[in-house]
Amino acid sequence: MVAINTLKAMAIDTETGCPILGNRFGGLSGPAIKPVAVRCVYDLASQLEIPVIGVGGISSWEDAVEMIMAGAAAVQVGTALQEGYGIFEEIKSGLKRYLERKSMTLEDLSGLAWRVQH
Repeated sequence: MVAINTLKAMAIDTETGCPILGNRFGGLSGPAIKPVAVRCVYDLASQLEIPVIGVGGISSWEDAVEMIMAGAAAVQVGTALQEGYGIFEEIKSGLKRYLERKSMTLEDLSGLAWRVQH
């Protein structure tokens, strides 16, 4: 299962009252939706017995770590690709350094937010 990609969105020109987007409606994506995406992944992954792919607002290795902690089995990058394909290496190397520093594996990290005592 993939969660969440984009949210329904709309923008209106305040001078004319007309929708700004060509098709009237559009989608909100990128960093603005990351907290919503993390929550959706957390809710789904903690209830389902199938892998959840976390999508929405991932633009750094820290974002990927957060999504994996919420229960994502994998992450997908979209909007951040506008900055170039280097994002893949940044996420991979940052995640590797993080896991080494914490002496953890991806399995340890996955779903950690459900197991941590508050």
